[in-house]
Amino acid sequence: MSRALVLFVAATLASAPVDAQQSAVWDSVGRILQASPTPASGYVRFNFPRRDLTLRVGDVALSPRLALGAWAGFSGTSQQAMLMGDLVVTEGELLSVEAALDSQHIAITGVHDHLVGESPRMTYLHVHGEGSAVELARRLDRALARTATPRGVAAPAAASVTIDTATVFGALGTSGTANGTVAQINLVLVSTPVRLHGETLVPALAAGTPINIQAVAADRFVTTGDFAVTGDHVAAVVGALVTHGITTTSVHNHLIGESPPLYYIHFWADGAPAAVLGGLKAALDAARSGP
Repeated sequence: MSRALVLFVAATLASAPVDAQQSAVWDSVGRILQASPTPASGYVRFNFPRRDLTLRVGDVALSPRLALGAWAGFSGTSQQAMLMGDLVVTEGELLSVEAALDSQHIAITGVHDHLVGESPRMTYLHVHGEGSAVELARRLDRALARTATPRGVAAPAAASVTIDTATVFGALGTSGTANGTVAQINLVLVSTPVRLHGETLVPALAAGTPINIQAVAADRFVTTGDFAVTGDHVAAVVGALVTHGITTTSVHNHLIGESPPLYYIHFWADGAPAAVLGGLKAALDAARSGP
């Protein structure tokens, strides 16, 4: 394992000392999943973007960073880990992946859409498991193997940023990251601690709000993502989105049995940058408002 990975694990798993044995275990998880960890707030994350697919909505070719970002996150320790994630599958892969997850005793906690009118049609599977991180990785690997998800290949080099990040982050009132035509922000809008099976969940893992924006042209943005909120904010967020011309594509759960219950509001928009960003900002304001 590289020194950078050891330091990354030490920082993200502050609740458990990372000795040589622990580091070796997390290295094994990466080898099983054929992916490298990426920085995350309080957990270890592995990304599996569906770069094998060309996804379109109308005349727009969507970047994998915008809407094809399958991933798995591990919190806790290597011996007592919690797995959560989101698998991105085609219609032809769906039943086989569901069968594999069921046989591997990884719970399917959400099956839904993120987009409207995409081609090919995509389905998003949210998963949850608990136990040894290595064993969870082996079980998840058997489900990922039922897809054409590319793994074990080097990620493409970072592209020159062409989206106007000053406009995007300024309008939304937050910072984020960007690569090529896509800007991304990740927030936690739920202020209440969320518990599951007696454990307090890592906020960024269980209640993250990712918003992805792609510049199609200087005068045209598309956006997708989801707002994670408690039930008393659902109506206000949906209202803000639709009032500003942003389609709500799904309202559902990513977990089962958490307290308080969380709802995830997925959306899609295609329009002028000011209109898209204004609608997102209105929804963020609604999610942060009382009670």
